[in-house]
Amino acid sequence: MDTVLVVDYGAQYAQLIARRVRECHVYSEIVPHDLSVAELAARAPAGIILSGGPRSVYSEGAPRVDPALFELGIPVLGICYGQQAMAQALGGRVARTGTAEFGRTELTATGAPSLLLEGLPDTQTVWMSHNDSVVEAPPGCVVTAATATSPAAVFEDPQRRLFGVQFHPEVAHTPFGLDVLKAFLYQGCDLLPTWTMTSVIASAVEAVRSQVGSERIVCALSGGVDSSVAAALVHRAVGDQLTCVFVDHGLLREGEAEQVEETFRRHLHVDLIHVKAADRFLERLAAVTDPETKRKVIGETFIRVFEEVAHDELEDARFLVQGTLYPDVIESGTRDAARIKSHHNVGGLPEDMSLTLVEPLRNLFKDEVRRVGEELGLPEEIVWRQPFPGPGLAVRIVGEVTSERLALLRAADAIVLEEIRRAGLMREVWQSFAVLPAVHTVGVMGDERTYGYPVVLRAVTSEDAMTADWARLPYEVLERISNRIVNEVPGINRVAYDITSKPPGTIEWE
Repeated sequence: MDTVLVVDYGAQYAQLIARRVRECHVYSEIVPHDLSVAELAARAPAGIILSGGPRSVYSEGAPRVDPALFELGIPVLGICYGQQAMAQALGGRVARTGTAEFGRTELTATGAPSLLLEGLPDTQTVWMSHNDSVVEAPPGCVVTAATATSPAAVFEDPQRRLFGVQFHPEVAHTPFGLDVLKAFLYQGCDLLPTWTMTSVIASAVEAVRSQVGSERIVCALSGGVDSSVAAALVHRAVGDQLTCVFVDHGLLREGEAEQVEETFRRHLHVDLIHVKAADRFLERLAAVTDPETKRKVIGETFIRVFEEVAHDELEDARFLVQGTLYPDVIESGTRDAARIKSHHNVGGLPEDMSLTLVEPLRNLFKDEVRRVGEELGLPEEIVWRQPFPGPGLAVRIVGEVTSERLALLRAADAIVLEEIRRAGLMREVWQSFAVLPAVHTVGVMGDERTYGYPVVLRAVTSEDAMTADWARLPYEVLERISNRIVNEVPGINRVAYDITSKPPGTIEWE
């Protein structure tokens, strides 16, 4: 399979670049910038993209590009920092012009023949985010576009198949960005758009069979999109070797445990063991308020429950299936990207696990997982269910998790989902839910002073959870949600709406 490697220089956008390449139906993988040229060459990539990054190419310790990379004959596209590092390595000149470019910027073609910009408007809007600029293109490269402060915003050497762009073609704010990437992939790398969900499934099935052989497998089934698709995919690969274990940790939404059991027995037709462990999780979470500790406690307890099931009922099970996705891995931290939070199925796993992980979705984004689910024939209520964190409502309670707070949040959250569904907005928002801060606020109800919990409503729009914007819900929907929560959930006397995007915030509160 032809692969394009995205060399990660520490920018969160590196993941978005990989996703955009996949949208062009070309497979991509992220690799760290400190891989040697020999290691990169050994991967035999069809193309290489150098990502942006937070550093200046002149700062001490900034990652550099080995000039030998450009002697391999592999097409290379440098983006932002990647373009600057590329220009520096090839003998061009990078400087701080005194004027930075951040946000929407007008890019103008120079009129020189261009592989990247062919067929696009002579002037277009692009998204910039830089202080330094390439002020002199490397020898042999032709400047094909510039901006007011970036004299070599795009340079190209079609003979050596080397290309550099100062702007970010991977973001939605660059309207023709996908066209630029397609030009690099299809013309620059001579690739065909053959990476499809059908090929993804075939590769994953083969990988699972190769990993597990004839061994028994247990699946950590939560009922969410990720674990559901993972279960269906592994079931296609190994059939009756798979047993799904659904742990009801008492942190699920209203009616969810019953729905999960009914849905998976009916649609997946696999062995399902339902473990009711709410008391155990609550006991472990007692007095825990730190978000990271919560996730680690829940992750470890999950694993221990699975190990016990494997020992007591599936003595020969050696593998554990999890629905880990790419954003889970990235946000839990890599050597080049800071840890945003530990996901229960990545940073929260104990080191002494007795089960070996099987993660068939580990390199996929959420939208890709949904398409895989549709291709596998899963019902719409599974595939298009809103994302729900593995640690459940525990990470939507800011403070200690108690049975009382869970009951309040569960009731409020049910109202949120019911009203969003009633308004026909379920497919328009990425996630919509309630958050319960463990504080009290003063209110007045029935001419009496109250001292109850507030609830924060969170609704966001997104494509892949790497970035998100707050949803502009109609006022009348917000009003219905607020009125119902305050009137129908005793103990809650105030509703607020979170209008923070990601970044700077995260989708979840903890």
